[in-house]
Amino acid sequence: MSVIKINRISWRRFLGVSLAGILLFVTACTSAPPSRFDQAQQESTSRGATSVVRESESGGSFNSYFPKSGDGYQRVFSQEKKGFAEAKLKKDGKEVAVMAISDTLNNPTARKKFQNSTDEINGYPAISQGKSATAVLIDDRFQVKVLSRNSSFTESDRVDWLQKFDLSGLARIK
Repeated sequence: MSVIKINRISWRRFLGVSLAGILLFVTACTSAPPSRFDQAQQESTSRGATSVVRESESGGSFNSYFPKSGDGYQRVFSQEKKGFAEAKLKKDGKEVAVMAISDTLNNPTARKKFQNSTDEINGYPAISQGKSATAVLIDDRFQVKVLSRNSSFTESDRVDWLQKFDLSGLARIK
């Protein structure tokens, strides 16, 4: 009788180890679902965005073209990467707008939205994007944009701040 018990235990142990091995093999061979970052990359490239091109300007080189703080407004640089720079515009400690310069070499489709523009700011094609953004295209390459973050910051304010950028200096970048 003791021989039969040993064989039963060995058989059960063998079955358990075998099932665990099969489960491990099956799960190791399946591909993982795409992460949220994979999905975001796929969505952005399907819209025409590409990776940052080598010829793109460094984000830090754009900083000198942003308007200076003044008249109760404070400019706070918030992001810099190759081909892009961003600054928050604050008044009384509250963020009222975001200002950005981007090199469209990284996203050539960004230039298309300016093709039928009839508006201009300082001689450059300008567009409104929704109710909270105004942008201008400089030398068919650099997009300068101001986005309202507070309802008190109007389209007229966005245009005023776009005019404060050194747009002609930005146009001299080759």
